[in-house]
Amino acid sequence: MPSLDVPPGRKRDASRDDDLCRAALELLAEVGFGRLTIDAVAARAGAGKATVYRRWPGKAELVVDALSRMKAAPDRVDTGSLRGDLVEFAGHLDSGDDPFQTSVTAGLVSSLVHDADLRAAFAERFIAPRKRILRTMFERAVARGEIPSRPDFGPLADVLPALAIHRMITTGLAPDSAFALTLIDQVVLPLAHHSVPARDTSTPTSGRTGFPS
Repeated sequence: MPSLDVPPGRKRDASRDDDLCRAALELLAEVGFGRLTIDAVAARAGAGKATVYRRWPGKAELVVDALSRMKAAPDRVDTGSLRGDLVEFAGHLDSGDDPFQTSVTAGLVSSLVHDADLRAAFAERFIAPRKRILRTMFERAVARGEIPSRPDFGPLADVLPALAIHRMITTGLAPDSAFALTLIDQVVLPLAHHSVPARDTSTPTSGRTGFPS
């Protein structure tokens, strides 16, 4: 695998990163992820292929990093209420009526189902940071007394990203404000306010299977 390290004594040119990411997004919008190549990205950006491989191990990581730049995760969201936090967070997912972002989404979604490398990079580099932000929101809401605590906020933090991805895959549409607000008010907040019963960890009686007879 090509090295991602910058050679000693040479400073990495951040402007090259911007050019390469923009080229990757343009090609993603034009031809889709499956037909996108590192050679084409390098040529579009006026760079050598080695320049790409010094920064990313492959096209999946390049495309996801480019997407993350286009839809940057908020550094911190703290409005003082859980709903306010969720609404502000969702605003960073909204593509509005931008036709370029819509085309980028269309170029990505079908390959998420079929390409394991893209799926892994998307989960690690795009979804995971946003889930950490969501978990922090829920934990702060517990500290404020807004919602009950629960053993693990991971499943709740999965809801908004998972349904946004489901919408992308099934309709080809990026999540917008109306979609996000519906999810927040009708799904995420009701779940957050619902108390989770303690899990029964007792040992079953010997000889019983736990299934009804």
